[in-house]
Amino acid sequence: MATAALPAARAPAGPVLISLVVMLGTFMTILDSTIANVALPHMQPSLGAASDTISWVLTSYIVATAIATPLTGWLAEKVGRRQLFLYSVAGFVAASMACGLAQSLEQMVVFRMLQGAAGAFLAPLGQAYVLDVWPQEKHGKAMAWWGVGIMVGPILGPVIGGWLTESFDWRWVFFINLPFGLLALFGAAAVLPRVEASPRRFDLMGFALLSIGVASLQLFLDRGQQLDWFQSWEVRIEAGVGIAALWAFGVHVLTSRGALLDRRMIVDRNVMTGFLFITLIGLLLTGTTALVPTMLQSLYGYPVIETGMLQMPRGVGMMLAMMAAGQLIGKVDARYIIGFGLVLSASSLYMMSLFSPIMDATPFIVSGFIQGAGLGLIFVPLNTLAFATLPADLRTDAAGFYMLLRNLGGSVGISLGVGVLARQAQVSHADIGAALTPFTLPWADAGVARSLGADAVIAMLDGAVNRQAIMIAYIDVFRLMFWVTVAMMPLLLLLRRPRNPGPTVHLAD
Repeated sequence: MATAALPAARAPAGPVLISLVVMLGTFMTILDSTIANVALPHMQPSLGAASDTISWVLTSYIVATAIATPLTGWLAEKVGRRQLFLYSVAGFVAASMACGLAQSLEQMVVFRMLQGAAGAFLAPLGQAYVLDVWPQEKHGKAMAWWGVGIMVGPILGPVIGGWLTESFDWRWVFFINLPFGLLALFGAAAVLPRVEASPRRFDLMGFALLSIGVASLQLFLDRGQQLDWFQSWEVRIEAGVGIAALWAFGVHVLTSRGALLDRRMIVDRNVMTGFLFITLIGLLLTGTTALVPTMLQSLYGYPVIETGMLQMPRGVGMMLAMMAAGQLIGKVDARYIIGFGLVLSASSLYMMSLFSPIMDATPFIVSGFIQGAGLGLIFVPLNTLAFATLPADLRTDAAGFYMLLRNLGGSVGISLGVGVLARQAQVSHADIGAALTPFTLPWADAGVARSLGADAVIAMLDGAVNRQAIMIAYIDVFRLMFWVTVAMMPLLLLLRRPRNPGPTVHLAD
């Protein structure tokens, strides 16, 4: 977004305080994307949801965020960046209260969509503020500390969510946004500088095509498993509409003036590679963080609080790695840092593919910490490289699309993980069950079963088979994500070190 190039000193506060305030607003949205994970098993009976539909509580939030995020640049120029930030915080808090009062899955999905749409602007606005209030030479460290701040959300989210669910009720995972929201609202009103708005034409066609494409794609992913994928006409139509709308959006961007996605971003190799990278990173991060809590509670029997505690090492590893990456940028080629992060991420997913039904908490802690460290080493240098060659007036738009693709990747990750998990569990159950005969398991003989109580024997056998089948399905999901991580590594060859970074634009009254 174009801003007046006036001295930063005329802003109501210094760059540190402004960064802290926008960090708090972003923290809320990040917290809410993880705090509900451990509470899903408790929401399911309260909302009357099935095991394969309760994930809509997560995906509805992510999809709404993804659809609304591209509006950030246009709305920031229409109403002003400061006003948009204030409206977004207020709307997010109101929607959070509605989520806590939801009585059915349908209500929860609607309120989560409103919550995601309201909070969609906070992360890109926060990132744009941080880039604008700090000079170019300090962007690496500033983004690293901003990343560390928002990563407190993934660290505290599962723990706070587990404690609130266990001690009070799952509804409090949404009510907890009220104090954070009020603090962010009053802080933003006090310290954020006013930037004069310069309205531009709204690309209604581009927004409509993108929204239809993203929504159809998500419906295809969510409904596919239930309707046996392309055996259903509904799924075929959703896939066709999604592909056609996204293709039309791409053509529209390339052929229209003032499109939602500026053509200067498309010809910037670092920006486009960064977009692809962050989509895949969102898939890996959100896909695993959504599945692991359910696995810990259902397969290993961990209470909800301990489940949250076991998610902390991932956030701690990410935070420490981001701090280290912030110090290394400028001294080490950022592509090497990203490459090492990918190696760590792949290693952690390989470790997760070796999980067994009988083990202590150590593998969860170690693999989680390594995965977090790997992702932390990717985020900071990727942000720096993706935006380093971009003109300052495109930062808000680019940050919006960057967050959109991260959220879209996360939504695909959840749907893909849940779909593969359900299908592989069915396949594994059939394979294991077919091998259970009186010849391979003597006490499964009909005579023995009658003497012990046929129903009890069948129930015991089915429970054992289900447990093994679900464990195999989780391993298959982790192995798939391992290969996705390996496939990302050649993308490093497309990134280049910036030679002529764009000018820094400071905010002013």
